Amino acid sequence: MKKTLVVVLMLCVIVSGGFAQNAVIKELTGEVELKPAGAAAFVPAQTGDEVAPNTIVSTGFKSTAIIAVGSSEITVRPLTRLSLAEIQTASGSENLNMNLQSGRVKVDVKPPAGTRTNFTVQSPSATASVRGTSFEFDTRRLKVLEGKVTFRGNRGMAVLVAAGRESYVGKESKVANPSDIADSSLQPPPPPGSDSGGGSSTGGAPPSVDFGVNIQYDLGPRD
Repeated sequence: MKKTLVVVLMLCVIVSGGFAQNAVIKELTGEVELKPAGAAAFVPAQTGDEVAPNTIVSTGFKSTAIIAVGSSEITVRPLTRLSLAEIQTASGSENLNMNLQSGRVKVDVKPPAGTRTNFTVQSPSATASVRGTSFEFDTRRLKVLEGKVTFRGNRGMAVLVAAGRESYVGKESKVANPSDIADSSLQPPPPPGSDSGGGSSTGGAPPSVDFGVNIQYDLGPRD
């Protein structure tokens, strides 16, 4: 009976094509540490180390790590702490969930032809869901390097951020229009003696207050 049950479970896995996998530290510089699930303390990481689900990755000052997982690559910036909650592959689809506790990451999601990668980045104040793109994210500011991303704050309308553009969440939990940011940066300085104050611009640097963000991106499988 037990043997029959084991065979049935193995067949189910084969038919569904689903299996879990670990990420691997491809490169690192400086102080990078790992804390596996259930461990009491962090241990120094080395190139080639596997990062199992729910392992916490921590980088120190002037330290970085590049984590390869499936068809995705995560560049972990200095003073960042994250964990990979789910790494699952099933029937031509990769499902990756990452918890970004603090810091900044650069994510490159490039699934091969005929496959789909569902990559979700969660932070205390935002969620980024992507399928096949490249972007940088620090819980409130978005910079798109490749593709297009729909960017939404807690209030207001969503905006579409294309490659080479940025957006951020402003004082009223509304996202800034990427075109306004770009246009503002191209404006010439005011002539001498003109009144340059008295009003706030939609461009320039974002306020230092942290607001919630929701990002959604969907390209579907590549041809």
